[in-house]
Amino acid sequence: MNALLVRRLGRTDYRATWDAMREFTAARGADSPDEIWLTEHPPVYTLGRNAKPEHLLDPGTIPVIRTDRGGQVTYHGPGQLVAYLLVDLRRRGLGVRHLVDAMEQALVDTLGDWGIAAHARPDAPGVYVGAAKIASLGLRVSRGRSYHGLALNVAMDLTPFARINPCGMPGLAVTQLRDLGVEADLDTVAAVFLPHLRHRLQGA
Repeated sequence: MNALLVRRLGRTDYRATWDAMREFTAARGADSPDEIWLTEHPPVYTLGRNAKPEHLLDPGTIPVIRTDRGGQVTYHGPGQLVAYLLVDLRRRGLGVRHLVDAMEQALVDTLGDWGIAAHARPDAPGVYVGAAKIASLGLRVSRGRSYHGLALNVAMDLTPFARINPCGMPGLAVTQLRDLGVEADLDTVAAVFLPHLRHRLQGA
C-alpha cells in the first residue's frame, strides 16, 4: 500500500500537532496509509535533538520547544507551509537518506515551477536559493516510520530568524517565495508541491 492521504489542518498549535504525530506513529499498523499533514503554526522556535542552546540568541516572548526531530534550531510562524510526512519507510523500501532526498527534490521542483533556481546542500539539509535558505527539514524515525517533515517559507515575517542561528549556522541568510516575486497563498503552494512530493516518493 503506497497511498498518500493528505490532511489539511489549517493553523495548529505546534506541541499539539507534535503529540498527534507521535500518537499516530505509535498506533499505526501494517496497513495504515501514509499521511501528509499540511499546516502552519503560530510563532514558535523548535530545537532538534542535537540543538545547541547557544544558537538560540534572543527568543524574547516567542515560545521555545525542544522536540525529538533531527537538526538544530528553526522558527515556525504564520505564512510558512509545513508538511509533516508520516511514512512507513520499510513498506516503501526507503532509507532515511532517500526520504530526505525526495523531500528536497520535491521542493526544488516546486520552486522551479515559479522559475526559481534552488538547490540542496550535502553539508546542511534543506533547500537554498543562492546562499539563502528557503526551506528546512527535520525528521524522526521510529520503528521504520517517519514523522516531522519540512517547512517552506512562503509569505511570513522573517525577522524572528535573526534571533537565532538558523539550523545552527551563524549568519545564515533566509528568504521566502514572496521576496522572490511569488505572490501565492499556502493552499496554492501546497497544490503545486504535493504532486512533486508524490512523484519523488514513488521514484525514491
